[in-house]
Amino acid sequence: MTRTEYNNSVDNFSDDVYRFIFKACRNKELAEDIVQDSYLTLWEHVRDITYEKAKAFLFTTSYRKMIDIFRKEKKNGDIENICTGQYTYEEETPDLQQILEKALDRLSPVQKTVVLLRDYEDYSYKEIAEITNLTESQVKVYIFRARNFMKEFIRTPDLVI
Repeated sequence: MTRTEYNNSVDNFSDDVYRFIFKACRNKELAEDIVQDSYLTLWEHVRDITYEKAKAFLFTTSYRKMIDIFRKEKKNGDIENICTGQYTYEEETPDLQQILEKALDRLSPVQKTVVLLRDYEDYSYKEIAEITNLTESQVKVYIFRARNFMKEFIRTPDLVI
C-alpha cells in the first residue's frame, strides 16, 4: 500500500471503524484510542496489506484490540470503567433508537459485534466470519439469536421503560 492509499484509508474508513467500536463499547475515549492503535498497526504492516484489504484489516484489528481490553479489564474487575454507557439512567420516555441501544447493550459481546457488523456496517456473513474468527454458520446463528432477542426486548414494555 502506498502512502496515498494509506491516507485514503484514513479518510474513507476511520469514521466507520470508530462508529463500530463506539457502538460496541459506549466509551468515546476508548473508541478513539482503539481506532488510533488500529491505524498504527496498519502503518506497521503497510507493505504487506493492499488498499482493498485495508478496511477489513482495520475492522479485524480494532475488534481484537477491543476484545483484548475487555478481557483484561474483566480479569482485573474494572469493566465498569470501560462500559460506562450501560449504567446511565434516563427519565424521559425512550424513543426507538434508545430502545435499540438498550437491546444492543444486553447482547453478549459476540452477538453485539456480529449484529453491528451486519446491520450497521453491511458486511457479508463471510467477511464477518473472517473478522471475528467464527464460521459463517456460527455468524448466522449469532445474528439470528441476537435479532430474536432484540425483537422480544422491544415487545416487552416493562423492560424497555
